[in-house]
Amino acid sequence: MSASENVRSDDISAAEASERMQCMEVWGGNRGTNKSFEMPGLRTWVYSRPYSGDKSGGDVYYLSSCASGRITRILLADVMGHGTLAADTARGLRDLMRENINRIRQTSLVHALNRQFSDVARQGGFATALVGTFFAPQRSLAVCCAGHPEPLVYRAAESQWAPLQRRREKNAKLVDMPLGITDEVDYLISETPLDPGDLVLGFSDALPEAYDEQGKMLGFEGIVSLVQRLDVSNPDQLIPDLLTTIAGLSPDNLAQDDLTIILLQVTGSRPRMKDNFLAPLRLFGKVTDQTEWVDRHP
Repeated sequence: MSASENVRSDDISAAEASERMQCMEVWGGNRGTNKSFEMPGLRTWVYSRPYSGDKSGGDVYYLSSCASGRITRILLADVMGHGTLAADTARGLRDLMRENINRIRQTSLVHALNRQFSDVARQGGFATALVGTFFAPQRSLAVCCAGHPEPLVYRAAESQWAPLQRRREKNAKLVDMPLGITDEVDYLISETPLDPGDLVLGFSDALPEAYDEQGKMLGFEGIVSLVQRLDVSNPDQLIPDLLTTIAGLSPDNLAQDDLTIILLQVTGSRPRMKDNFLAPLRLFGKVTDQTEWVDRHP
């Protein structure tokens, strides 16, 4: 089956009706999925398809909502290799994400993932990762890219897509390296304010490694050019439209690697007062953990 036929199938149509993530929930995995979620200040869409129709693959996605609903954390990682060959390592990384997700400082989270990943990676494997923390009261997004393609940001006020403007460190020797390569690396966090209606698009490298009609790799700039031409008035349809567009450029596109896309839309909602009041109590009560769904489907 060609890639263009794949993108017309039901599994990559618009995501199902949004689920509401409650406080202290986490959700994620490395299996095929097409879901959307509503959280304080955000709507989130997650689409993932392992290589060659495998049940699980080397891309890992993760979402979490804190006790008060003020903080949402988004993780997207791409393990070296694809499909079932990378699935075991991806499951190990998924478990590390679960163990470290509640670290308050984002740099601490990424450093912990980097140190611990070598224990689960085989034969010197590595993984790229995109880690984002959305703070609902200020509508700000802090982002770290560990060797991963940078996310794109759509500014509704300007009707324009652009790469996220990330902080650079000229004097650092090793910065933002993929996980599992070396412990001697610094991870830089860039924070950007967002407004209601703004969009953030993160993706694994299956997108920039796709080809245009002339057989040239799209690259990062090619993806920017493509999304700029898409209709953003209905975010539910943005991921399917993007996949259909890329698949139509070349018959082999999107069929050679694991594929994951995460789309965020900033909304006007705020954390509920009830959630803020009950947050300390939830810390001592039962924590709902939707990764149990992943654990039941290894």
